[in-house]
Amino acid sequence: MNVTSFPTCVRRLKSTHLGRKEKLLAGGDLGRWCGVGLPGQELVWSWVARSGAGVELPGRDLWVLILGKNPTEHQIGIPEFKYVGNMHGNEVVGRVLLLQLIDYLTRGYLKDQLVTRLLNSTRVHILVSMNPDGFESSNRDCMYSQGRFNKNGVDLNRNFPDAFSKESGTREMEVRAIIDWLKTESFVLSANLHGGAVVASYPYDNSNKGAELKGGSSITPDNDVFVHLAKTYSYTHTLMHKGDQCYDSKDFTDGITNGYNWYPLPGGMQDYNYVWGQCLEITLELSCCKFPNESELPGFWDANRDALLAYMQQVHLGVKGQVLDADGKPVQNSLVEVEGRPNLCPFRTDSNGEYYRLLLPGNYTFKVTYPGHRVLMETLAVPYGPASFSALSHDFRLERDAATTPSPGNTHPPESCTSSQVWESLEGHSPGLVSWGGTFVLVLQAACSTMLL
Repeated sequence: MNVTSFPTCVRRLKSTHLGRKEKLLAGGDLGRWCGVGLPGQELVWSWVARSGAGVELPGRDLWVLILGKNPTEHQIGIPEFKYVGNMHGNEVVGRVLLLQLIDYLTRGYLKDQLVTRLLNSTRVHILVSMNPDGFESSNRDCMYSQGRFNKNGVDLNRNFPDAFSKESGTREMEVRAIIDWLKTESFVLSANLHGGAVVASYPYDNSNKGAELKGGSSITPDNDVFVHLAKTYSYTHTLMHKGDQCYDSKDFTDGITNGYNWYPLPGGMQDYNYVWGQCLEITLELSCCKFPNESELPGFWDANRDALLAYMQQVHLGVKGQVLDADGKPVQNSLVEVEGRPNLCPFRTDSNGEYYRLLLPGNYTFKVTYPGHRVLMETLAVPYGPASFSALSHDFRLERDAATTPSPGNTHPPESCTSSQVWESLEGHSPGLVSWGGTFVLVLQAACSTMLL
């Protein structure tokens, strides 16, 4: 359907947050077709899972909206981005902001240059509420309202597999849905929205006091990129960069913090995204009060609007492209490693042979490995991609290794980073790391994380 504008779908919440109407499919059933989309395109919603699966009472569905020039499927060279809100059901500001962001993006397409370039160059996934059951049970207390946990009384941001802990356990349905979702979409960049403080927090959230622990912080191999991402949000936000917004919170320099330096958090979402999803995710704490008065909502939108857009634009940092074999065909599960960045699970190409590496401007040496082919080493000069809404595009072309004849059963590396592989790679320099999952993707979901704040 061709339309000249992107109208919103208006429905009233069953338990309307702050007693007001919210535009765009609010409530536990966030996801009915609106019948329109970006001009010439469809508005695509996708069902993730039912939050109460396996329990006596039916749970609420998790829905994700996909926006972009081609929302129905991935396009080669177009990065996948996601926002996730309301992981803790009583932290409601992120939920409202994401609903407003959807409205802003759809109304601004072909009218606002920034919005138009973003949606033409990026496939955007928005999961407004990861914990709709918690939201429906929440009340209006500023800090101590019920609703943080899901229907089973579990904190979803302590329930993910953790690279720094051997502890296992039952994964909640919402968590399993996110894990599966990450195996179906090749997400590049993400943020999850929380409340209870005003700060941008970045991985790692946990540590086992190995080599990653430096000066009280648990540092990733991509720490420079994470700091840049966190500062992009905090300095574009009207107040966050000032670092002292909440009377009962610590003073955060530049409005950012390493997650572990703030407080250790096992089983968190952002670490899982980074270690096993190849997706750089940060946690955005957006309000001192978790359930503020409705009169404050316009101010929250004004404070966060430009930061939400600027952060999305950072999906174009670094380098992107495909790895091609000796016959010029894209290859899946080729290792694409950057010198000096020993990721716990090496980044691999997806089913399209694509890779995305978020990097700040500079010169980087890449090592590309694929069985039956020579190891390729190339140094690339990386510009600042967000300015042009595109990372540097570069394909790696491999040459066959005449000395190696791969057998039919060993044509490429394993499809995912397994627990044993992580333990083997870390033993000796970081004594206690575990790994789960792989890296596959779907068409609509998202993820989130944070603490008792």
